[in-house]
Amino acid sequence: MKSPRFWIVFALLAATALILQGRGTTDRIPAREPLSQFPLAVDGRLGTDLTIDQGALDVLGAGDFLSRVYRADANSIPVGLFIGYFPSQRTGSTIHSPKHCLPGAGWVFESSQYVDLNDANGKPHRVGEYIIANAGSRQFVLYWYEAHGRSVANEYMAKIYMVTDAMRLNRTDGALVRVITPIDPNRETSEARARAEAFVAQLAPVLPRFIPN
Repeated sequence: MKSPRFWIVFALLAATALILQGRGTTDRIPAREPLSQFPLAVDGRLGTDLTIDQGALDVLGAGDFLSRVYRADANSIPVGLFIGYFPSQRTGSTIHSPKHCLPGAGWVFESSQYVDLNDANGKPHRVGEYIIANAGSRQFVLYWYEAHGRSVANEYMAKIYMVTDAMRLNRTDGALVRVITPIDPNRETSEARARAEAFVAQLAPVLPRFIPN
């Protein structure tokens, strides 16, 4: 028997398909900079690009993707950044929730909640916060869905906004932003949280160049 969550998502996707069919075959896609031009320096850290293998790209679908690790120096604890931007979700290329991807890679969730963060300009952002574990390793994760100047932590609310924006703006573009950093087993989890939040505070004001408002 399917869960209520399944039917909610199914109904949202069905509604989206009907609405988009009625709106025509082409989304309005604003101009933007490619993610390959994303700043290499964020919060005093320098980034190194990671290769996304073809299998992962095939699963992700049509979009623009960035996978990068930022370090303050060679001995510092890294901060990982993934951004997946989809210029249109009309043709089946949709944003994948970390709740689905991370367990498939062997990670289990120790905790999950939504929190409010302010970026360096004072703008509030609603984000998801996870602590995940795999074979004795623990990671601290912040993620959210970014679209049209809006930060959304809940995947179902992100779908609802996509439907309403498709009707209002003829746009279905959007992105997933994920920041992840290891939790040192000899230190408090709060240290990893502070590191991730400081990184997000500097990262978020840059996003509109690559994820249009």
